[in-house]
Amino acid sequence: MKINALAKIVSSVGAVAAVTVSALLPTSAFAQEAGVVNVYSARKEALIKPLLDRFTDETGISVNLVTGKADALLKRLEVEGKASPADLFVTVDAGRLHRAKSAGVLQVSGSDTLNKVIPQSLKDADGYWYGMSQRARTIFYVKGKVDPSELSTYEDLADSKWKGRICVRSSNNIYNQSLVASMIDAIGVEKTEAWAKGLVKNFAKPPSGGDTDQLKAAAAGVCDIAIANTYYFGRLLNSENAEKKAIGAKLAAFWPNQADRGVHMNVSGAGVTKHARNVDNAVKLMEFMASDQSQAWYAEVNNEYPVVTTAKVSDTLAGLGEFTADDIVLSKLGENNRSAVELMDRAGWK
Repeated sequence: MKINALAKIVSSVGAVAAVTVSALLPTSAFAQEAGVVNVYSARKEALIKPLLDRFTDETGISVNLVTGKADALLKRLEVEGKASPADLFVTVDAGRLHRAKSAGVLQVSGSDTLNKVIPQSLKDADGYWYGMSQRARTIFYVKGKVDPSELSTYEDLADSKWKGRICVRSSNNIYNQSLVASMIDAIGVEKTEAWAKGLVKNFAKPPSGGDTDQLKAAAAGVCDIAIANTYYFGRLLNSENAEKKAIGAKLAAFWPNQADRGVHMNVSGAGVTKHARNVDNAVKLMEFMASDQSQAWYAEVNNEYPVVTTAKVSDTLAGLGEFTADDIVLSKLGENNRSAVELMDRAGWK
């Protein structure tokens, strides 16, 4: 799949109590009534509420929003069961969406509109969830320290020439698990494990922190290369903080595997909950989120690529250039997750 940047794109019950509630309402407030939809979202309030407010303005459907950590919200849905007030679950990464499907907290939500505008690879084959925005997990390098001609593929990062030069977060991060899961699909478990062992040997430091921390470490000279999602880089470039902006200016993105499968892509997505009381409104909200206008807004605000090919991306993303994206069916990331985690453990990826 060729993407033109100018045209495209807790585990414990106790942790549930830590969920941040943007509209703190008792369960009884989530009444089943016309004109309401109740949303559990792992996206931060600032990144979704303006979109929901516009949905309400245009449709008259009120949105009750609860935000929190992805795993905590999933556990909450499991614990609440039939008593859950949630109609729509919004979360990040195809791996987590697959977990939600496997946990039995989603239902099939057929929509001709969603099935038409969202590519087959970016939604669940059975209709349990749909991708709503995309990000690339790519290679960032320090300008002046790495010649981009030295870079080529994810696989090449296991070469000894990168020893002590790579920063990446831990193996318990779902983004890394999904990257490894995509490689299992492409080259098999044995070759992926050999790659992971080589990658670990090239770490500049023990994995810690989030994606932004890896980018900061590269800019500070701790490493020459960082693996991160593109929207973290976009936030640095667009930051009003001069220090953060300077970090972004020291780095550049490189698109790996352009001669074969393409750069690894993942999604944030949504699915109607199994016990939703307002199914029609939940589907209407997903369709609204998949509109060209909503997709373009999200690209501008959060530096994520649209899933709808007709939506415009931000100037920041357009500036990163064109690239070929891996068109793996994203449900395979969830299916391969267990193998990926076990493989990373055997490779010593902490």
